[in-house]
Amino acid sequence: MYRVAGASEYLVITGGGIRDLKLAKKSWVLPGQRCTKFDLSPVNYTFEVQAMSAEKLPFILPAVFTIGPRTDDLFSLQKYAKLISPHDKLSAHVKELVQGVIEGETRVLAASMTMEDIFRGAKDFKQEVFGKVQLELDQFGLVIYNANIKQLVDIPGHEYFSYLGQKTQMEAANQAKVDVAEAKKKGEIGAKTREGETLQNAARIDADTKIISLKSQGKGKKEDIKIKSEVKIFENEREAEVAEANAELAKKKAAWTREAQVVEVEATKAVALRAAELQREVERMNAMTQTEKLKAEFLSKASVEYETKVQEANWELYKKQKAAEAALFEKEREADAQKALAEAALYARQQSADAELYTKKKEAEGIAALGHAHGAYLRTLLEALGGNYAALRDYMMINNGMFQEMAKINGEAVRGLQPRISVWTSGGGGGGGEGVDGKAVSGSALAEIANVYRTLPPLLTTVQEQTGMVPPPWMGSFKELAHEG
Repeated sequence: MYRVAGASEYLVITGGGIRDLKLAKKSWVLPGQRCTKFDLSPVNYTFEVQAMSAEKLPFILPAVFTIGPRTDDLFSLQKYAKLISPHDKLSAHVKELVQGVIEGETRVLAASMTMEDIFRGAKDFKQEVFGKVQLELDQFGLVIYNANIKQLVDIPGHEYFSYLGQKTQMEAANQAKVDVAEAKKKGEIGAKTREGETLQNAARIDADTKIISLKSQGKGKKEDIKIKSEVKIFENEREAEVAEANAELAKKKAAWTREAQVVEVEATKAVALRAAELQREVERMNAMTQTEKLKAEFLSKASVEYETKVQEANWELYKKQKAAEAALFEKEREADAQKALAEAALYARQQSADAELYTKKKEAEGIAALGHAHGAYLRTLLEALGGNYAALRDYMMINNGMFQEMAKINGEAVRGLQPRISVWTSGGGGGGGEGVDGKAVSGSALAEIANVYRTLPPLLTTVQEQTGMVPPPWMGSFKELAHEG
């Protein structure tokens, strides 16, 4: 089958004849091969990354990233085809993957920067985020086509940017006041300067007129007028320098006033916040006090009415209640006496049970201690005997008189059976015996037969004594056997 990919698609072919995978725009798909398509178009991912600055100030960073596969690198396309293309690019798996990379790098970078650095160097911060995120996305064959970081947003409970905006507004307002004062100063200085220049010009013109008109009156007056003009000019210059010094002083005062006002505003806000908290606490306490007061008033009225009614009712039932109370008191006394007796008996039984339990406990502890001591004694003996269990057993049996006891028991058992013990001998040892005719028989078979024949009478006698059985008649009587023997 001949397969062709779209303009924004690629074919991924695997199977027979292909070592790993093959990327193509168009290709023949042979039997034993498999072909799939994946789209190269980028996708927009919108996130709100929660991060924290170096001062431990949390904030939200809204961002929109346009991310897609890198199309200018065949190796990156192969990594994308292996890792991402089996999933839908709009699936939660791919979104969580991209979001994890972006959030991780953003948080690490934000933790190394102060809030002021992040806020003032937003462009550098954006470039740092893009660089680190792109470095992580390279391993998946992805590239950032476009990214837009929106304005930083406060987390509820941490209104840093809100207070920063208020501070900026106050600084702008104070700067506007300073600019107005500066403009007013420049206007007043300009007016004074123009007025001085007018006076100077008028004085110069008057002086020139007087010089021309009085030129003929003498050089003395001329010099006098010249000196007065120079003095007047000097005075004007001094006034200008004083005005300039005053303007510089006013400028410094304005800067100091601005800083003082900023501090005062911050202090006022802090005091206002604290005052609001205290006022809320005072109002809460006032509400509680008012509630308690109302409760007391209504309770007092209800208590008065109740007491009045109770007194009226008690006045009528007083005698009956007293009689009932007397009877009840007697019964309560009896019940208390019975209760005291029962409690005394119970206490006695409890003490007896506790004493018995304590005794049993101590006996158990003694048995346990004796067992531990006996175990230690046996371990010591076994170690001394080199771990020979048979030697330990023999030692314990000897030490405890076991063999003596066994001998005693066996002796008592044999004595209870009342046995009859017969001892006989067959004559001389291996020396020989006498023949039938009284002659000695030695070293022959007849001697052996004679010895066996001598053992029969005592053997049969012993059998008869032990069991009560007599030999058969064909063997003869004991006397005959004895005579024959």
